[in-house]
Amino acid sequence: MYDLVILGGGSAAFGAAVRASELGLETALINDGLPLGGTCVNVGCVPSKHLLAVGEAAFPETTFGSVDVETSFDFPAAMEEKDRVVESLREDSYVDVAESLGIEVHTSRGRFVSESEIELDDGTRLEGEYFLVATGSSPRVVDFDGIEEVDHLTFRSALELEELPGSLVVIGAGPVGLEFGQVFHHFGSEVTLLQRSGHVLSGMEPVLGRELQRCLEREGMDIRTSTSVERIEKTGKGVRVHALSEGEAREFEAERLFVATGDEPNTSGVALSEVGVETDRGGSVKMDDYMRTTNPRVFAAGDVTGPPHLEPLAAKQGNVAVRNAFEDAERTIDYGSVPRAVFTSPEVATVGKTEEDQMEQYGRCNCRTIPMEKVPRARAVEDTRGLVKMAVHPETGVVEGVHAVAPSASEFIHEAALIVKHGLTVDDIVDIVHVFPTFSEALKLCATAFKKDIENLPCCAE
Repeated sequence: MYDLVILGGGSAAFGAAVRASELGLETALINDGLPLGGTCVNVGCVPSKHLLAVGEAAFPETTFGSVDVETSFDFPAAMEEKDRVVESLREDSYVDVAESLGIEVHTSRGRFVSESEIELDDGTRLEGEYFLVATGSSPRVVDFDGIEEVDHLTFRSALELEELPGSLVVIGAGPVGLEFGQVFHHFGSEVTLLQRSGHVLSGMEPVLGRELQRCLEREGMDIRTSTSVERIEKTGKGVRVHALSEGEAREFEAERLFVATGDEPNTSGVALSEVGVETDRGGSVKMDDYMRTTNPRVFAAGDVTGPPHLEPLAAKQGNVAVRNAFEDAERTIDYGSVPRAVFTSPEVATVGKTEEDQMEQYGRCNCRTIPMEKVPRARAVEDTRGLVKMAVHPETGVVEGVHAVAPSASEFIHEAALIVKHGLTVDDIVDIVHVFPTFSEALKLCATAFKKDIENLPCCAE
């Protein structure tokens, strides 16, 4: 009997496997679908961020206004380079790691046949004391009228393209739609993004979406908000999307269609109901604060448990699940201080409470917003795109949320995460001596704005 049997092979599975190895547990890992490493290394974070960097280097940035991009970019070479990067990282960070940890890896599909056994496709049965469901998620494609007639792309299939589309309609302007939309725009495709809500990044602080949209439109991207898809049809040249945009019937045509309408948990075929593991209406595994499912011998972690879908959070959940199962640790995760980022140019990053959160809790928002043009580093490199918004407790001065659109926002959001996690005040931030000039000085300037008028301050002054 194994101490732990893990269903999945991504970050949540490996976060659990590392801790299990440290505890000397006999562990088996069942990986079905994607190669070891799961979504992040194979079809998510790693390849998309590599292509974003390649695209940004290829895009003419002498001006951040509208520009014409020459379609001379070597798309096949970029995709081959992406594959080499992915393969290298997968081998180093997952395949080699699994071997070094002494984990028994099964490349097969597994399903529960009892509360103590999982059966593989070849009939092999693995008996375990505890189980971790970490099967991840897959792209969710909304059942639009006509979608079955169109050879549409998702973030997975887009990474397998051999030719660069001349034009692309992207349905959905969340992180995936925006990142891939900008990748193809920078590569030379004509890109149109369709978003149902009134602004892009609808799940974040609204000012972030509005500012990012402004920046992307200045680059030449066509972004249509308040736009709902009515019907999709195949044409001789590609695809036509019939939509209702701001109350008017519109048609959008392109060579290819990219669908970025979210993800769905990979729970089909695992037979969770056979062992009393419940899922919600969307199919995500239900778990408590300790990663336990409705079966006390079965834990869950990662995308299969629902949003937010974040690689480091999945790994932490896997680690916490093992600690709680075998060490009686009763550990939980502070989700309120988990940062998120969108790797567009400029980047978007956020942590903690939003203005809406404060309005609901206090009846008012104690917030300040500063444009990046006030930050000396942004002025020095002539990239003043973006802003920083800070939400502070109206009585104590404790910083409860930080939200940014800026170059390197994904880097300095970690300082903000520490600030939120440890309950620091605006006075604490102002008191910290920051390196000059850096983009992270935006945090100090925003905190200072709660105390005085920053319009009349010299560089580095408090």
